[in-house]
Amino acid sequence: MSGHATIRRGKRPRGSVQPKRRRQARKPSLLSRTAALVPVAPETVQRATTWIVVTAVTCAGIATAFALGLPGMAGTALAEATGKAGFEVDRVEVTGIKRMDRLTVYAIALDQKSRAMPLVDLQRVRGELMQYGWIADARVSRRLPDTLVVDVVERSPAAVWQNQGRLALIDRGGVVLEDVSLSALPDLPLVVGPGANGQVASLESLLEAVPRIRPVLAGATWIGGRRWDLRFQSGETLALPEGDLAAKKALDRFATLDGSDRLLGRGFLRFDMRDPTRLVVRVDRNPKPIDAVQTDGTTAPVPAPMQAPREAPAPPDGGQLLRTSQTT
Repeated sequence: MSGHATIRRGKRPRGSVQPKRRRQARKPSLLSRTAALVPVAPETVQRATTWIVVTAVTCAGIATAFALGLPGMAGTALAEATGKAGFEVDRVEVTGIKRMDRLTVYAIALDQKSRAMPLVDLQRVRGELMQYGWIADARVSRRLPDTLVVDVVERSPAAVWQNQGRLALIDRGGVVLEDVSLSALPDLPLVVGPGANGQVASLESLLEAVPRIRPVLAGATWIGGRRWDLRFQSGETLALPEGDLAAKKALDRFATLDGSDRLLGRGFLRFDMRDPTRLVVRVDRNPKPIDAVQTDGTTAPVPAPMQAPREAPAPPDGGQLLRTSQTT
């Protein structure tokens, strides 16, 4: 026998052979499943996603630049260059001004840090103009290449308001337009007393209801925040009751009596109609007509502004329709 031994390996039993494992297919992501539902090519979806990311990064960069002030400086430099190229404020065109000083409007419009057209602050110009009583509204615009256009809506004076020694023009709403001097009073109704400026509309309504009174009226005093005392050009005073309706009725009755009995210009000092049942009259023994002709042939001047009288008590109940009292 040979000294070499041979070892034979037996064959693996058939049942011991292990089958190959199949790889499980990956489940599609939610984004892929959503894209599959949309009738758009996958390449288009990918490009859109890329643009979204790029846009977000760009916006973040722009926000950072604005935070550092870089675009503002670049924009200012560009605007200044535009101004030097001929787009610079050289003229101001103002419309709608009749009474307010035009030079004031020009000064406000031209008061700019830079006159380059893109840098003119239109809202600031309008805001400053609206601080003036004469101006009810204003519109400021550019007209290239070199003109600012200011369109003004001006208030109309309706009366002169006397309060605490000050005379001022006011409109129908009571807005103070400007101060006036005693020597330059316009031909407008004079209203006297605290809060009288806010009652111009009610006075106008009263005079519109009884138009015969307007030509002879010199002024009106707002008493106690409740009612009017009317002063006539002939010097008399008429005390009206509270309330618009009661005042209109009393004034209409007074105008009727004046038309039939000529109450004005006869030396009466004061008429009191606060009590609707009677007319109380106070007489001055030495009346001084205001409209008398002077020796030189000229008409006597208009009386000076009135002093607000103190509220007097209403006449007692009962009595005659006309009761007079005399004063020396």
